[in-house]
Amino acid sequence: MDLKNLIAKKNEAAKYMVKEITYICKNFEKRPPGSKGEEQACRYMAQVLKDDCGCERVEVESFKENPRSFYGWIYFTITFVLLAFVALFFFPLASIVLIGVGLWLVLAQFGVYKKLLDPIFPEETGHNVTAIKKCTGETKRRIIFNGHPDAAWEWPVNYAMGGVGFEGHAILCGVGAIYYLVLAIIYIAQNGIGFGVADTSDPVVKAMLGGIAFLPFLIGLYWMVNYKRPVDGANDNLSGCYMGIAILKALKDEGIELENTEIGVVLTGSEEAGLRGAKAWCEAHKGEFDDVPTFIYSYDTIYDPKYLMTNYRDLNGTVKADKDVSDLFMEAAAELGVKCTKGMVPPLGGATDSAAFAQAGMRATGITGLNHKLESYYHTRRDTYDNMNEGGLADCFAVSVRVLEKFDAGAKQ
Repeated sequence: MDLKNLIAKKNEAAKYMVKEITYICKNFEKRPPGSKGEEQACRYMAQVLKDDCGCERVEVESFKENPRSFYGWIYFTITFVLLAFVALFFFPLASIVLIGVGLWLVLAQFGVYKKLLDPIFPEETGHNVTAIKKCTGETKRRIIFNGHPDAAWEWPVNYAMGGVGFEGHAILCGVGAIYYLVLAIIYIAQNGIGFGVADTSDPVVKAMLGGIAFLPFLIGLYWMVNYKRPVDGANDNLSGCYMGIAILKALKDEGIELENTEIGVVLTGSEEAGLRGAKAWCEAHKGEFDDVPTFIYSYDTIYDPKYLMTNYRDLNGTVKADKDVSDLFMEAAAELGVKCTKGMVPPLGGATDSAAFAQAGMRATGITGLNHKLESYYHTRRDTYDNMNEGGLADCFAVSVRVLEKFDAGAKQ
């Protein structure tokens, strides 16, 4: 199917996306994970997919979650490290245990998104949307465009100091914890495992006292996330939601029907709470889309065209994306002369919903349009509808349409 006319209208598509995103930001409640605003946005976009995009099947599905557990490690890990600092002077072995448990929580809860702390935090209801546009003939292949409708809680340090300040703060806290751990090990190696007040004339103990310098940073990490201020999330990630919606709308407006390629738009909520919606969607639809080759493109924060990227690894670099799915996007970008970088979601970079699909055995990749060296709009009140980049949206739309065109022709299946 020739879709060059759609690609030529990429700027119109970008304007449509901005208009719709502006409407959602202005008219609905804030959209933190598991919120009423998240549900409102899901139901609105589901109606758009039905009325304006011609999807025959449109479902809004709910799931149970404990969204605040995702950052719950902060309260445990930081408390453990602060207690470990005190224990250094009385019982260093306790410091080693406390720091070890605290760091394990970070790696499990944030490093690989395990749900260790969910029972401790309040249960909420999140929402997903599944919309399918059928083809006119036999379904031989399927492509799904994915985005997450929820928005993040603000990161105050990133708002005040930008990514350098935010990441520097986190790194200093990590260095402080390792500093205490190393000193505890050295002290035990020199003095044995004992219980008592440390000798302040000991050089190791003096170094321990120097560790006081890390305390303000560690204490400050308790306020890494401001739950009282959810951001608008225009870029992160209504931009990702509307990429697929804009493609389907453009197809309908042009009267284009695909014969053998089924198109889906799947909006998975509560990504900002640890991919909760995508994980729930994979469980609810296990095996449902295994009948034909199915590619999933997860879009997240499509903003600056300089940073359009296909992420070949996801979830802090721990999950591998599907190579064919990823390569197809890169090839489409090259054919259109659109700059697109081959990259990854790096350690401390979090994840896109692509990781959840990949972990469930589906063929997926993540497409991002942001600087992984965090900028001040990311997860802050600056992520607004009047701070969007139509050029970035237009380029990503054009490449995505070209991907659909190539996929429909049977490329890489």
